[in-house]
Amino acid sequence: MSGARRAWVVFDLGFGDAGKGATVDFLVRDQGADLVVRSHGGAQAGHSVVTPEGRSHTFAQLGAGSFVAGVATYLGPGFVLHPGGLRVEAEHLAQQGVSEGLARTHVDRRALVISPFQQAAGRLRELLRGPAAHGTCGVGVGECVGDALAAPEDAIRAGDLAAPSRLRGLLRAQQERKRAELGALGAGELAASSPRAAAEWGLLGDPEACERALELWAGALGAARVVGPAEARALLAGARGIVCEGAQGVLLDETWGFHPHTTWSDCTPRRALELLEGLDLEVRRLGVLRAYATRHGAGPFPTHDPACDARWPEPHNADAGWQGRFRRGPLDEVLLRYALEVAGGVDGLALNHLDRVGDELELCEAYELPAGAEAAGLARRDEAGRVVALRPGPREELAHRQRLGELLGAARPALARVSLAELSERLPPLWLEGRGPSAAERRWRGRAPARGFRGAGAARGGRPR
Repeated sequence: MSGARRAWVVFDLGFGDAGKGATVDFLVRDQGADLVVRSHGGAQAGHSVVTPEGRSHTFAQLGAGSFVAGVATYLGPGFVLHPGGLRVEAEHLAQQGVSEGLARTHVDRRALVISPFQQAAGRLRELLRGPAAHGTCGVGVGECVGDALAAPEDAIRAGDLAAPSRLRGLLRAQQERKRAELGALGAGELAASSPRAAAEWGLLGDPEACERALELWAGALGAARVVGPAEARALLAGARGIVCEGAQGVLLDETWGFHPHTTWSDCTPRRALELLEGLDLEVRRLGVLRAYATRHGAGPFPTHDPACDARWPEPHNADAGWQGRFRRGPLDEVLLRYALEVAGGVDGLALNHLDRVGDELELCEAYELPAGAEAAGLARRDEAGRVVALRPGPREELAHRQRLGELLGAARPALARVSLAELSERLPPLWLEGRGPSAAERRWRGRAPARGFRGAGAARGGRPR
């Protein structure tokens, strides 16, 4: 197989925000890839890239390799598209000198499309939860995916954007159904006392909203190509090299995350690997993490430390907005091993933000539980009675992951200081180090992989060549 093409599957092993965008940008440049694939997730992504010459952009829907000339983006059938947001993003990227972002974009016609009514409904649901909020980006991805499962006849897909009459009917049906659903939950009453809710509730009753959406979406994809399955397969088969850009993080996964603080998306490599199956590619799975843990929004976070919030400023993640607080804390080995297990493992790791901590890290090796905390069937303990591993449970038992989340809420981290060399010995191979925001501040740990496949070892999970 000498000379075979290479595909990298990049995914986050935490709660998101680990540096996937910067990692994708580096791989595109270093490996000579010419196609970035978004196989899951949607417009809620925020993947920040800073180029070596100082240009910057936060990628939401366009591939994070778009700063490199000639690199295309494919938004796959599992992607959740926000047409208006895509157009705005392309305009912002053009201000950074990349004017052909949409012209290099291919959108699978099967990709779901978020409507303004789904976005409003998702926000209203979160407001109605009050202090029991699940956490949301406010973009409508979860509402859109949930609707496609519950009422597939109303689902809007990218292929429908070229059929205005069909699109108008789908939008009207969605608006009526969303108003009825949220009205039954008390959204009208909440709107009477909450200006934030009133704006969303008003959209669900606005008779002109459908026409405004049609006007906004007209030409929103610009020069982007909507492709069918055969064209998409040819695009993948013809690429010189591929980087699959994951969204969010495995600990937020719709199946394996800690319910109800999860996303409506499979955040493991599964969807990407399905798209690549059968192609003449040497595939490498690269798990991405920070040198410290983060979580944006609600949900369990055992190692959160307010002192770390102050120690590590965050230029791209604010506390305001729908997600809420951006929290930081020491790296969590227990959660990391859980993520590796449910994701099916990795071939190597990328460790970012090392410039913040240096070559010695604070690491949570285990959890201590207060008296009476229940861990039966949920975790594995060491001889001292500390929790050192979580048991994922059967795939279909979401209640098991909810109990795991409750356990995490009671856990106290047992911390240690470890060197980077020690960390590398207790985890999968550490391939890539990030010590700053740009590709120029990333390096392979050990000998760099060549452009193109040079042998069979790496396909079995060996170190890069």
